[in-house]
Amino acid sequence: MGRRIDYYNDPQAPAANSLVPSVNVIVANDRDEVLLIRRTDNENWAVPGGAIDLGESVPEAAVRETREESGITCEITGVSGIYSDPRHIILYTSDGEARQEFSMVLTARPVSGELSTSDESREVRWVPKPELTKYSMDRSMRMRIEHFVENRTTPYIG
Repeated sequence: MGRRIDYYNDPQAPAANSLVPSVNVIVANDRDEVLLIRRTDNENWAVPGGAIDLGESVPEAAVRETREESGITCEITGVSGIYSDPRHIILYTSDGEARQEFSMVLTARPVSGELSTSDESREVRWVPKPELTKYSMDRSMRMRIEHFVENRTTPYIG
């Protein structure tokens, strides 16, 4: 498996060669904890997510990615934001893809399942909101989580 390297506003970043619609899902339970995974491709913590497959809707992709990466089946409850900053480039070393960020971040609640890891997640856990800042993550993921925790009245678009 290759590595994922995130660049932000970095002159050393490769030029983007793809733009892939993707989703991230912020699943919060009734104990006010957020579902986090520890990625296998960069060791950072993140919320579940990934590319939207052909023939799949945004909510279908969100539910599928969450279940695949965490073992939790969720129900989508809203939109937290849309993130499309061209200064954020994600390099996948396995194939040289340099992806411009494009992620729709949805909110969800868990409905079933048990925490479990996958090929993409080394660890999975529920994290109380006040402890989220203690976890190592890419700046773009941290920003997405911070926007959620702020309880914004409208989704972030940027």
